[in-house]
Amino acid sequence: MTFDLLATDTASSARAGLISTGHGNIETPIFMPVGTVGSVKAITQQQLKEEIKAQIILGNTYHLYLRPGTGIIEQAGGLHKFNGWDRPILTDSGGYQVFSLAANRKIKEEGVIFQSHIDGSRHLFTPESVIDTQRSIGADIIMAFDECPPYPSEYAYAKTSMELTHRWLARCVQHMGDTEPKYGHEQSLFPIVQGSTYRDLRQASAEFIAGMECDGNAIGGLSVGEPEEMMYELSAHCCEFLPADKPRYLMGVGTPWNILENISLGIDMFDCVMPTRNGRNGMLFTTKGVINIKNKKWANDFSVLDDGLDCETSNFYSKAYLRHLFVASEFLGLTIASIQNCAFYLHLVKHAREHILAGDFASWKREMVPVLKTRL
Repeated sequence: MTFDLLATDTASSARAGLISTGHGNIETPIFMPVGTVGSVKAITQQQLKEEIKAQIILGNTYHLYLRPGTGIIEQAGGLHKFNGWDRPILTDSGGYQVFSLAANRKIKEEGVIFQSHIDGSRHLFTPESVIDTQRSIGADIIMAFDECPPYPSEYAYAKTSMELTHRWLARCVQHMGDTEPKYGHEQSLFPIVQGSTYRDLRQASAEFIAGMECDGNAIGGLSVGEPEEMMYELSAHCCEFLPADKPRYLMGVGTPWNILENISLGIDMFDCVMPTRNGRNGMLFTTKGVINIKNKKWANDFSVLDDGLDCETSNFYSKAYLRHLFVASEFLGLTIASIQNCAFYLHLVKHAREHILAGDFASWKREMVPVLKTRL
């Protein structure tokens, strides 16, 4: 994997770059739709490519390990062949899912013993086994195994957790060097900065991770309940110590305005379930603001969903029709809303990139954020 930094905004730390992988290029800043079990919920791979214009999607190691299992994925020739997605894929390590299963897991130096949310069976994830699983999945970018501390966390716990994450990272790096990819394309490892909400821990973690000299770096453990301003402060703080010549990935963030603010701080890559999850609940993100499509006010609004997007679905269906689908509990409504939201997120980062390259990102962002927050 290579990363070329093409431009930095003069009035902020926003960057435009190009990541090259074995499955194609990724123009940054970029948003990555979340395909947890190898599928972005309610959206086909054709829609992802042609309407949403996604350049890279996510898969999740924990979920894919449990089902269909690495045996099936290997028989298919890797996740790209299994789900038909021929562009880059990034896989999470499963660390966040282990964090979210707090009642059903035990953390040890060796790794994490957890119970499956599907059938209650017990499993062990270690740094080595997580690398092996991601090798089998075949993602272009794979994440190091980490522990994500909850918010809030006591300082002593956050420090102990961070140090464990660092020891696990060293094992991940070692195992990456001892193994080979399975499907003929290279795989890149991204470590994850932890340290909860403590600036000194975040600095120590970012410096440790930078010293591993991996192909890219991620910031984890944010957007887990802390105030937005704290997230921005810590994101900016981490970027001070992460190398400028490697892509920076802020995991699990966030709203459209979160994304623009973090782009201005120097972040290149984002993912979040919000576009699809909120879409399935009737919340639409549009170029004019946020819509709750279930509201009565849209019942006889026959204007298209979003004429500001270059997306066929957004310019074909009316607000009144989509509201009708939600009221009638029709599955098509979930697909239309999810396409709208994902297309909007990709539109947003594409335009952010254009303004970085044009040199006026900071002023454009100031104008855009109030629009994005408008409730229509």
